[in-house]
Amino acid sequence: MDWHRLTAAEQGRAIAAGKLDPVEQVDAYLEAAGRPEGARIYARLTPDRARAEALAARARARQGVRRGPLDGVALSWKDLFDSAGVATEAGSRLLAGRIPQTDAAVLATATLQGTVCLGKTHMTELAFSGLGVNPMTATPPNAHDPRLAPGGSSSGAAVSVALGMAAAAVGSDTGGSVRLPAAWNDLVGLKTTHGRLSLQGAVPLCARFDTIGPIARSVEDCALLLAALDGAPAPDLRGADLKSARLLVLEGLPFDAAREAPVAGFEAAVDRLARAGARIDRRALPMVAPAMDLSPILFAPEAYGLWKDVIEAAPDKMYPPILERFRGGAGVAACDYVAGWAALDRHRAAYLAATAGYDAVLVPTAPILPPDAERLLQDPAYFAAENLLALRNTRIGNILGLCVLTLPTGVPCTGISLMAAPGAEHRLLRLGIAAEAALG
Repeated sequence: MDWHRLTAAEQGRAIAAGKLDPVEQVDAYLEAAGRPEGARIYARLTPDRARAEALAARARARQGVRRGPLDGVALSWKDLFDSAGVATEAGSRLLAGRIPQTDAAVLATATLQGTVCLGKTHMTELAFSGLGVNPMTATPPNAHDPRLAPGGSSSGAAVSVALGMAAAAVGSDTGGSVRLPAAWNDLVGLKTTHGRLSLQGAVPLCARFDTIGPIARSVEDCALLLAALDGAPAPDLRGADLKSARLLVLEGLPFDAAREAPVAGFEAAVDRLARAGARIDRRALPMVAPAMDLSPILFAPEAYGLWKDVIEAAPDKMYPPILERFRGGAGVAACDYVAGWAALDRHRAAYLAATAGYDAVLVPTAPILPPDAERLLQDPAYFAAENLLALRNTRIGNILGLCVLTLPTGVPCTGISLMAAPGAEHRLLRLGIAAEAALG
């Protein structure tokens, strides 16, 4: 049995049944991550912690006192979640040697649920790019082709799962950083509602947009991981189907300049959802484009405001395109930022009113396939253009404050995203497991 390729939920059930030893599984993951390619995925491993947690999980399993369905299951953590006594550097040389004294709140909660921390995964510098390339630390390989960008900023998180170096991963999502690498590596990713999970001990990018979410092999895994991260019961996914689901394909902006393969994968997926019983409507929504137009005056100013002093003390430690993205927030006036948030609140209310009759709104997760990583590093204009386009569709969910689930379409490196109202994670996951079954 190749336990590396089973879902986190399947591994949890195997541990409960005595078929899988969590210590042996952790050792196998650490061995895989210790190979040369693992250095491009993990910024640092935590073998002592992982083995100690696995030993405790094995003892609980033998005594019949497991803490939850993922007790003993090994996870990777994006390198912006604080872990006590272990460097947390957020993919940036600016934070080299930063060693927190306590775990991030979500890591502490997940540890209490019995999950095992394997280590910290590489990411885009300070989480401010969706492409996943980072010449300042490491660029993880795309699971399909190491020459392609892996997607970011939770790049190593997704690749650790796709290449069998973790059962599942925990990432963050400010503009698409969970969903884009999930889609480009054929995984499931959940962007949670802002504020659903504690950001305490997570290195920030844009505090009003930052969210935390799982990347995994299945919707069930994402549901169980959400429960492990907030310490609450998991949603009941039994009996979910699409027969009464009303879904809206968001026309217009998500398809502008979209390339053939992502659209083909998306449309094939929509067709399968319809054949499974979902009712599909299609139309554009007039508030989406003006809401998205506010992005430049909301994201970069907050990011630069948080990081200005650190960045300008040593700008040479940053990859120039990322440095340029941060500095793009310097010229936005405070009055425009405040007015932008007021306008966005109105657009959000209008969107929720317009979509209240739907279970989810559908978009292609990304309008492009992963680009060539080396070209991105050699051509700054190409980097900027591909980054903006890659994140365009995912950012709709962030700017409108939604929870979003991306699923593989069956066409490599493409995803279909289901966007639901804020706080509707449990209903979204029930819809998602039905969609997953329809998509095969």
